[in-house]
Amino acid sequence: MNWGDLPYRDRSQAGRALAAQLSDLRDAPGLLVLGLPRGGVPVAHEVANALSAPLDVFIVRKLGYPGHPEFAMGAIASGGVRVMKVLPGMRPSDQAIEEVVADEMEELRRREVLYRGRRPAPALRGRSVIVVDDGLATGATMEAAVQALRRHEPRLICVAVPVGARDSCETLATLADKVVCPAQPEPFRAVSLWYRDFPQTSDEEVRQLLAEHEGVGAH
Repeated sequence: MNWGDLPYRDRSQAGRALAAQLSDLRDAPGLLVLGLPRGGVPVAHEVANALSAPLDVFIVRKLGYPGHPEFAMGAIASGGVRVMKVLPGMRPSDQAIEEVVADEMEELRRREVLYRGRRPAPALRGRSVIVVDDGLATGATMEAAVQALRRHEPRLICVAVPVGARDSCETLATLADKVVCPAQPEPFRAVSLWYRDFPQTSDEEVRQLLAEHEGVGAH
């Protein structure tokens, strides 16, 4: 897409624009779309609709710097995966890091129960998985997701985001089988800059979107 088309109106429009770049995966074996909660789920919802694919979530939590949680120093994902991307000269103490990890692990478990309830996580072995977020800044969250997904031995991991920092997209290209990111503006600065309407996605919205896809495809 032309960067002049930015900013996206909202996550739904971004998801439809992203889906148009993923049509070649429509008939991929065992296709499954995974949204990273919370903001990635409305985008993933549009992708799943366009590709007639099942939708689920993959829980990943950003690890924010103590006192500055909006800035990522790493991320954790289901299965005990931890990715650290601490900036030079900004490493917190080991105790401070472990306190952040403990808090985010608690939130990760809470969301797994809240979003999925008693429904088991989808089987991933041998499937073609598109993992979606609303954007890539540092890329730590998506890196943790890809590393965790690898443990499940999917056939294909495609990272798909509507907008991302070029260096983060390049890093993910070394970890995933395919990266689709139609807009890579420079300087990037923050995901929110590339959306006109970028409210925080609620837990209830995530649950509603997942409910719309229940029964689509085989979990």
